[in-house]
Amino acid sequence: MKLHFLGANRQVTGSRYLLEAAGKRIMIDCGMFQERRFQSRNYEQPPVDLNTVDALLLTHAHLDHCGLIPKMVKRGFSAPIITVDPSADLAEIIMLDSAKIQQEDAKYKLKRHKKQGKKAKHGYEPLYTTEDAQNAVALIEPVAFHEPVSLGDSITATFHESGHILGSAFIEININENGEQRTLVMSGDVGQWDKPLINDPELFDRADYIVMESTYGDRTHKDSGPIEDQLADIINDTVQRGGNVIIPTFAVERAQELVYFIGQLANADRIPDIGVYLDSPMATRVTKVFHRWCRYLDEEARCNPAPGGGKGADVLRFDGFKLVSATEDSIALNSKKGPLVIMSSSGMCTGGRIKHHLKREISRHDSTIVFVVYQAEGTLGRIISNGAKEVRIHGQNWPVNAKIAHLHGLSAHGDRDDLLRWLSNCKTPPKQLFLTHGEARGAEALSDVIENKLGWNVSVPEYQDVVELG
Repeated sequence: MKLHFLGANRQVTGSRYLLEAAGKRIMIDCGMFQERRFQSRNYEQPPVDLNTVDALLLTHAHLDHCGLIPKMVKRGFSAPIITVDPSADLAEIIMLDSAKIQQEDAKYKLKRHKKQGKKAKHGYEPLYTTEDAQNAVALIEPVAFHEPVSLGDSITATFHESGHILGSAFIEININENGEQRTLVMSGDVGQWDKPLINDPELFDRADYIVMESTYGDRTHKDSGPIEDQLADIINDTVQRGGNVIIPTFAVERAQELVYFIGQLANADRIPDIGVYLDSPMATRVTKVFHRWCRYLDEEARCNPAPGGGKGADVLRFDGFKLVSATEDSIALNSKKGPLVIMSSSGMCTGGRIKHHLKREISRHDSTIVFVVYQAEGTLGRIISNGAKEVRIHGQNWPVNAKIAHLHGLSAHGDRDDLLRWLSNCKTPPKQLFLTHGEARGAEALSDVIENKLGWNVSVPEYQDVVELG
């Protein structure tokens, strides 16, 4: 039995693993590399023979977990993609949106480079097209939580709630090989407890091997007070200065959670009556998925009667809030009299409409850029978040005059204590715990804590390491 570490090793994005066991080759996740210094990996040849992969298990639908699946399909992958019901819908939205961005960015870069006399390192062909993404969607086979899925005579996979985003799961893989039973648990991304909208992470009581994320392995989330209070302070301060609030956010989960909190403030009259816009075609579609699968939400946010009939998550609706899908409506935001709150993707400012909003607002002294999600090393969001005085957007330099704010506690990732809590229900230590999906410093710091507190065997794999599992 072997486990190949093919992404998110000593860095955050690009989650991808290959398990060889009981005569099967099973891939777990296939995400896009988003950190600038690792993006060339997106263009490399697949690290495994795609024709030999029997199935792909998808923990959840974030781009850094599913974003390279259409490229795999483009290169010949045709095996089943198995994931939880809501994740099937979300993965379709995210992969199709990513394909559109790939195609648009390729055209834009070609046009810009012709003017500048430059040449792209990887050429001007998109990573994949809409057709490739549609072909990937056709391979998805949705399942329910806690429903064992047979991957052959000797392997079953069961998805359990990980509390990260709607439909997110950790996967329990049971393997019978050479007369011995082995259990491998793949964490995907682990969320926090007591969050709105999403259920708490479930626990497990045993595993022979565990692969766990470590995004916040070296820290706890800052206690800066209730999120509603932080948001109210930021919005009210910006309104008084006459500017706009620009929030880069992921289209899945972070956007909906922000809508929830801003709606709570608006309904309680804690912020002025201003326009609140979620400017993202993908986030608009995702919000509709939240309404469709509201029975998967936590108890306080489950299905309520919706205006006009039908059901949905009523907490995601309030006066003054508008979803923006059409390009012309997004452009029209430029001429709207502020102050406004504009949420747009991508959350790390690596692409999408947020870049256009940043160009318009980042040099305004009266506006505020609010970071609410983890900013991976090398991304535009990380550069701005770290206090850069000038940034480059769409080939042009822009001075950073806007106020930069951080909203703490909204992360979909659990912190160090949450991760330790997630492991705490194991009755016996695993043979090995592997820490992935975290920068080297965070993963190594968490490794030291676990070794000292729990006495477990812990390792932090390198990219493309292959480990024999006894």
